[in-house]
Amino acid sequence: MLTSYLHAFALFFSLLNPFLMSIYMIGMIRNSEAKVFNKALIQGCLIAFIVFMLFAWGGEAIFSKYLNVRFEAFQIFGGLIFLVIGYRYVFQGADTIGEMRGAPEHLAGTIAMPFMIGPGTISAAVVTGMALPISGAAMIIFLTLALTCGLMILMKFAHDHLRYKHAKYIDRYVDIVGRLSALLIGTIAVDMIINGIIGVMAEM
Repeated sequence: MLTSYLHAFALFFSLLNPFLMSIYMIGMIRNSEAKVFNKALIQGCLIAFIVFMLFAWGGEAIFSKYLNVRFEAFQIFGGLIFLVIGYRYVFQGADTIGEMRGAPEHLAGTIAMPFMIGPGTISAAVVTGMALPISGAAMIIFLTLALTCGLMILMKFAHDHLRYKHAKYIDRYVDIVGRLSALLIGTIAVDMIINGIIGVMAEM
């Protein structure tokens, strides 16, 4: 039983990885005040928690029974979204993420999607809800989001206090880790598309 909880936590934390998320949100981190960013981040985590719990509780039935679509179709479309994001990041860098995020007054929503609430994390919520009781799934999802939120707030604090003294190193970190993470995003995207196609073919 403990192994199932650890596996669910590792899956969620690897997808919500705050170290990579800091790269995705670098435009917000650079241009937002700490109080505004932290408030929006907490609100975004609450939105994500509600959405993840909905999918953990409903599972694949939400797609097949209520939305009348295949879960595999969601995987394929989500994979395509991640593929476009990864491609643009590799060739255009971190600034491309800011172009895709939306207006500053909607920070909570733009933080929540598409990286916090994305195809990968929703799929993880479905899998977690199937593997654990709903109370256990809620605990894992809440713990992961709380840890992610706390680390992101610390990164924002560190950025605001170190960006002038160590700006060159921060920019180098953003560029290298950002482009490496884009390769990971692209790989996950292709894997999601393949899994979706295999799932559709298996039903034929």
